Amino acid sequence: MLRALALPLLLLAVSSTQSDVKEVCVGSPGIPGTPGSHGLPGRDGRDGVKGDPGPPGPVGPPGGVGGLPGCDGLPGAPGLTGERGDKGEPGERGPPGLPAHLDEELQAELQDLRRQILQALGVLSLQGSALVVGDKVFSTNGQSVSFDDAGESCARAGGQIAIPQSPEENEAMASLVKKHNAYAYLGLAEGPTPGEFRQLDGAPVNYTNWYPGEPRGRGKERCVEMYTDGQWNDKNCLQYRLAICEF
Repeated sequence: MLRALALPLLLLAVSSTQSDVKEVCVGSPGIPGTPGSHGLPGRDGRDGVKGDPGPPGPVGPPGGVGGLPGCDGLPGAPGLTGERGDKGEPGERGPPGLPAHLDEELQAELQDLRRQILQALGVLSLQGSALVVGDKVFSTNGQSVSFDDAGESCARAGGQIAIPQSPEENEAMASLVKKHNAYAYLGLAEGPTPGEFRQLDGAPVNYTNWYPGEPRGRGKERCVEMYTDGQWNDKNCLQYRLAICEF
């Protein structure tokens, strides 16, 4: 078949001029060959100029997760005080209460108030130095009297002869003793057992500050005095000592 097609083409290509004869062979295109492999990728080009921002997109559907709450802002200036409102109508009267003398809670409060008033009046009546230590008030008018007279003076004022129950109270009393430069009686007395001292109501003594070697009166010195350095000594009850009361 190829030969049949090539013959007419060959005849057309022959020139019969008298000067020369040129022979041209024209063939049909062959079957395409197998494509070659791809070459290596080229280098990335330079980044172009950043474009303008596009328009904002549409708002998404509701129901998304809310963000965290923001920080509190600064407090605003206080507003103006409003006008006082109208007085309301009086409410219904409640049931009658117990008579005062039958109200135990009220009587207890009154009793406590009376005690506080008596203590205040007692401190004022002494018109001297006073110190507050915890729940106690130590006060003196600066006078030196016998033990019995000191007890009566403190009782009239609503108190009693002072008894230090701790180092802090002892230090407070000692400061009053130093200020007036006079030894002071303590609210202690020797009991039936020589050398054993108790409070005037018979209660035991939980704190002491005896001078070394004291007490040593053994029944002859039934009262207790405080030196200017805060130490204690047993003494007979007829000496004149500074009266310090506690309330």
